[in-house]
Amino acid sequence: MFRPDAIGPPVEVLARLAGSGRALEFGIGTGRIALPLAGRGIEVHGIDRSAAMVARLRAKPGGDAIGVTIGDFATTRLDGSFRVAYLVFNTIMNLTTQAAQVACFANAAAHLEPGGSFVIETMIPDLRRLPPGQDAVPFRVDPANWAFDVYDVATQQMSSNYGRIVDGRGEYYRIPFRYVWPAELDLMALLAGLRLQERWEDWSGAPFNGESRQHVSIWAKPASA
Repeated sequence: MFRPDAIGPPVEVLARLAGSGRALEFGIGTGRIALPLAGRGIEVHGIDRSAAMVARLRAKPGGDAIGVTIGDFATTRLDGSFRVAYLVFNTIMNLTTQAAQVACFANAAAHLEPGGSFVIETMIPDLRRLPPGQDAVPFRVDPANWAFDVYDVATQQMSSNYGRIVDGRGEYYRIPFRYVWPAELDLMALLAGLRLQERWEDWSGAPFNGESRQHVSIWAKPASA
C-alpha cells in the first residue's frame, strides 16, 4: 500500500476535493496518505487512537507539521471546519459496531464546512465465496504464511486472521472488524445530513458495479443557501 501507484490516485482525489481548504483524516496512522497530501500544500489534521503509529508519523520528514489528536475518530471533535474528511483502506470497519459507524458519519458531518465532502474507501464483503456451512475465506496461503477472513453473517462481525512461521516458531494474531454494505453507508450518511455524490470502484474513477470488490464513495454536506 506504500507503492506510488497506491498513494498517488487517492492523494490526487483528496487534494481536488480539499481545494484551498483543510483536510481531516480519520485513522491517520503513520501518515501514508496525510504526508503526501500535505506535500501538495493542503493543511492536514488527523485523529488516531494509536500513539505508537502517530509516533512513526512524527518521525517522518514533514510529520511534525501535521496536527494529530489522539482519540476515537468516531467521537473526537477538533476546532474549526474542514473541506474534506476521509477514511481510507477499510478504516471504517475498525469501528466494530453499527452505532460507532453511525457516530463516525455524524462526527464527519459536524467537522465539514457547507459543501464539504466525506470520503470512504472500503471493501465489499466476500460473502459470495462462502458455500453453505463455511464461514472462512482464505486470502494468503504459502508454506510460511497463511491468512483468512472469518465472517458472521448474522451480526456483520468479521476478523482477519494471520499465522506465520518465524525462525521455526508459529505466530498468530487476529484483527476484528465490522463489515458494512454500500447501501448501509448511504443510510448512515443520510442520518448525518450527507448526500451521495460519487461511488467508484477505485480511486481512478472506474465505474462501480456488481462485480466490484471495493468502492470509493463521496458524500457531500449541503452548501448553505
